[in-house]
Amino acid sequence: MDSKILLENGTNELEILEFMIGDSHYGINVAKIKEIVQYQNVTLVPNAHPFVEGIFMPRDVMITVIDLAKATGAAPSGNKATDMLIITNFNMLNIAFHVHRVCGIHRVSWTEIITPDATINDKDKGITTGVVKIDGKLIVILDFEHIVNDISPETGLKISEVEKYATRERNQIPVYIAEDSGLLMKLISDSLKKAGYENLNLSVNGQECWDKVSKLGAKYTDKVTDYVGLIITDIEMPLMDGHRLTKLVKSDNYLKNVPVVIFSSLINDEMKIKGKALGADAQLSKPEIGLLVEEIDKLLLI
Repeated sequence: MDSKILLENGTNELEILEFMIGDSHYGINVAKIKEIVQYQNVTLVPNAHPFVEGIFMPRDVMITVIDLAKATGAAPSGNKATDMLIITNFNMLNIAFHVHRVCGIHRVSWTEIITPDATINDKDKGITTGVVKIDGKLIVILDFEHIVNDISPETGLKISEVEKYATRERNQIPVYIAEDSGLLMKLISDSLKKAGYENLNLSVNGQECWDKVSKLGAKYTDKVTDYVGLIITDIEMPLMDGHRLTKLVKSDNYLKNVPVVIFSSLINDEMKIKGKALGADAQLSKPEIGLLVEEIDKLLLI
């Protein structure tokens, strides 16, 4: 089963693949998926993380297989002959996730996705990014980046890349960040502060960021870049995604000259085409925090 992104740019919609682990329903953004194949035997890897089932090599590309039953604390599969592998690409990695059943694809708006509160999703340990109700079922959208980062922390943000900026001059250029992951928001903001950007305004989704900057645009009109120097946005976020935020900013008479940087695990050739069409000034994959600082410097002439 192949997956294709058919969504128009900036519509604030996404396609979710619904799958099952045991009796529970989960979801993944179709934009992360390369293909879905029948489960096949994998080769065990000595001393691997407990969630890592092994490796396999379709078409001469070695891919790590993660057992989502173990990652979610569910019972193991009762019949691997009917199981599936969801092969993904994000953070510049190819990873396959072993699931028990694939149910279908749903097109939904980010406004329909409910952000889980702290009672069920600790910001540092939780692996749930959202919940959506479809056909009477609650579908839990998993944080696949967090799962992979827990297995191999070096796949996350490479914060060591900003150490070289620690001694340079501080500045007060206002930088707005839209990022729904509490853990990633802290890593990004800490890295930017180390690089000299001390005036940071943080938002947990695109809607919150848009509410802030649109008010400043209307208030300060032609001087708005003094108050909104640059916007950094993730793509996947509840209520409003980063593509919709970019479209709104670049379509606004007062905000259109504010640089927008899309910083997401989903950046690939297809996503770059989407982002460019929306007017994004730069697009970078999330592990590259050093490149993010370099792009910000260029856009702000630092």
